[in-house]
Amino acid sequence: MSEMIEQAVKALSERIEGFDGNAKFVFGDEGTVMLDASGARAADGEADVTLTAEPETFRAIFEGELDPTAAFMSGKLTIDGDMGQAMKLAGALS
Repeated sequence: MSEMIEQAVKALSERIEGFDGNAKFVFGDEGTVMLDASGARAADGEADVTLTAEPETFRAIFEGELDPTAAFMSGKLTIDGDMGQAMKLAGALS
């Protein structure tokens, strides 16, 4: 597992608890992280919502340097699937 994926699992675990959906974060070529009610983990699978960005974009979001909505509006973050779940994640990551 890459260092970026390890950091993402840690960041998501610290910031989001009890997520009532199923989300996948795709970090370019680095890999994927799944998030659900049991927490975050390095894995790949089906999800209600998939968020895709370059590792640097996710790092900026997790560190509070980039608002998730701004990343989406600028095309740095793409979202596929349930926009309601995406909005819940954006609120938790802001």
